Amino acid sequence: MYVTPRPSPVDDPLYAMRLGLTGTLAYLAIPILNPALPPIIAALPVGLIAAQRKAFNPAKMIAAPIVMIVLTALMTWLVEQMRPMPAVYVGAMWLIYFMAFREILRTGAPLGMLIIIVAVLMSVMGMHGSATVEAMRDNFMMAAIVAFVVGPIVYLVLPARTAEKHIDEPVPSPGNINIGAGIRASVLLLLSFWLYAVMQPADMMMAMVAAMVIVFPTRTRVWDEAMQRVRATFYGVGIAALILFAFTFSQHLLPVLCMLFLAGLYLGQKMFYGRHPSMVYQYAYSVVLSLVAGALSTQDAAYSSFTRIALTIAGAFSAAALVALLDLWTRWFEAHETQNAPAV
Repeated sequence: MYVTPRPSPVDDPLYAMRLGLTGTLAYLAIPILNPALPPIIAALPVGLIAAQRKAFNPAKMIAAPIVMIVLTALMTWLVEQMRPMPAVYVGAMWLIYFMAFREILRTGAPLGMLIIIVAVLMSVMGMHGSATVEAMRDNFMMAAIVAFVVGPIVYLVLPARTAEKHIDEPVPSPGNINIGAGIRASVLLLLSFWLYAVMQPADMMMAMVAAMVIVFPTRTRVWDEAMQRVRATFYGVGIAALILFAFTFSQHLLPVLCMLFLAGLYLGQKMFYGRHPSMVYQYAYSVVLSLVAGALSTQDAAYSSFTRIALTIAGAFSAAALVALLDLWTRWFEAHETQNAPAV
């Protein structure tokens, strides 16, 4: 699975400011759009835009929101068609998970991850009923439109120093990827039922944690990713708590926007020089935006923070443990070594 590298302070010294501005503008869209699920509007555009490296790449910036909209519409239609047939519904979800994981392991490219995110969120929301999945669809589409609008703006205001566009270098996973994809699809299907049982729709962005943890092809990478997610959640909860505490003294939108910008600026600088992988700090900023947006709309701040920590730890480590055990049992990632070994 391809992991986005650190932003370079040489190529893009304004990256941290752009990250903060992206989060601020995404949050500002909430009072304008008045969405049913504010955390999605606040956090999702940051994930789509902050993954960009080096110079502005129009193809990527335009393609990601469009793909998100198309996938969301297709998954909503599919879920609504299959809900009356539970066995078919479950089987189809497993097949979608399997095909997406297989593509990720086969190519190392992140497109399959986008499919996984949409499939998990829409399928779990579909279990709550048509109204809920349609609300999720509408909010996903709004978030994609916000990313489509905000992305070019932040690059226009704060352009990268280099004119070179970043080129992804995905690395395919070795071994019997069908077994690896089957393991991950089965674990994610179990987690989907768990998410349906314990999580509220407004907290469903956390479903991405489990999905993204189990993508990686080795036990070491799975555990590393799980630790990164948990660490990012703690960082994000801590910063969000400070912002919400400050909000009690000045309950106005402008101070919140300023604090969100400063949070993005701080975490963006840590992406340059922090001792943890850069994605830890990017994830943390998404947590900050999601928690603040939820707490200042319909959720209770303390409950939301506790829930996010508990569910992140439970989901990430349960998924990582089960995948690691099944990988160890099957050793699917070593299959190519046996096949290619010289005859003795």
